[in-house]
Amino acid sequence: MTMLRTEGLARDFGGVRAVDDLTFEIERGAVHSIIGPNGAGKTTLLNLLTGVYAPSAGRIYVDERDLTGRAPHEFAARGVARTFQNLQVFFNMSALENVMVGRHLREQRGLWAALLHTPRLAAGERAARAEARDLLASVGLQAWADAAADALPYGALKRLEIARALAARPRLLLLDEPAAGLNPTETTEIHALIAKLAGEGITVVLVEHNMQLVMGVSDRILVLDYGRRLAEGAPEAVRNDPRVVEAYLGAEVHQEEARPEASLPWSRGARGGLPPRVVDN
Repeated sequence: MTMLRTEGLARDFGGVRAVDDLTFEIERGAVHSIIGPNGAGKTTLLNLLTGVYAPSAGRIYVDERDLTGRAPHEFAARGVARTFQNLQVFFNMSALENVMVGRHLREQRGLWAALLHTPRLAAGERAARAEARDLLASVGLQAWADAAADALPYGALKRLEIARALAARPRLLLLDEPAAGLNPTETTEIHALIAKLAGEGITVVLVEHNMQLVMGVSDRILVLDYGRRLAEGAPEAVRNDPRVVEAYLGAEVHQEEARPEASLPWSRGARGGLPPRVVDN
């Protein structure tokens, strides 16, 4: 069954079209990665799929409900949650409090309940703390629960953002560069966490430059170039698609260098680095 689909999705910034006529589907329970050179429109696409940007054209459907142009909180209410490429952590709060923030749409709200601190509100706070501790444990951060967020290592902060997103109880989780800046051990932990979430039935959309992670965890991969769909399919098919090789390495690379198994950034011998682009990531 389809969890998310787009039809002719586009987003313009002045005279630049960052996402261009993009139509694709994401199956429920799958890990669907979105890759492409720098500036291909990946983060712009995530912003469209979470209501941060309204599309210039096209439609967005979540569970066949049209959410085109809706506000971010309406996407969240329909079970869509995300993390960010640049950490968006409340450093003046504890790790536990950061995760509790993720439950805000599911909490009892009201001025009088807050002023009177009603029994129902107090019970809700206890439940929120208990669930937040469970979520921190599920991402391997139980030992950091009561620590200030600014005391956590960088890799732990990445998992803290995932725990906070999970507090919203999403059915569709969008991860923007969760392995960026991580060492190999931390990347392996992120890989295991994504696989675990997918195994629990959460649909994951992954934007990531670490191609070993992408190839290892994805069910399907969508490749963008200049905002357009360049290729889409299973990891092995994408790995060997000559259009993907060209987008990453350039059309004039020597034929021997352009072999996918030898040169693309997900291979063992890759030199790394992606060609720059002029629009958003």
